Amino acid sequence: MDNRLAELERRITALESAALSTAHTDPAEAEQALRGLQEREGWAGLAGELAALGNPVRLTLLREIVRGRATVSALSEVEGLGTSGQIYHHLRQLTAEGWLHTPTRGTFAIPPARVVALLAILEALQR
Repeated sequence: MDNRLAELERRITALESAALSTAHTDPAEAEQALRGLQEREGWAGLAGELAALGNPVRLTLLREIVRGRATVSALSEVEGLGTSGQIYHHLRQLTAEGWLHTPTRGTFAIPPARVVALLAILEALQR
């Protein structure tokens, strides 16, 4: 999984670099991107998914799950995440919004379809 994440990070960095250089040098492409945003519907429908990421404890949980702490027992060892009840509360929120799933009983993981989305959101916000 570490190799796949590293590869995804490399690919996103390459895409960002290409997009930034194109957006800065090609006003037509920037205009096309703006039109795409103007035409996009259903923004409000994404509020729950984005809100789930707007909590520092939930972001820490996602980070720790990516790093291999996939059970509540293991996550309870991380300082600052609260009690196991509080951890379960946050895990339920992340699961309800599709950021986590349980591949086996008691084990949490980020669904493969969400890995790139999460990485893209985090990368975009670090600028």
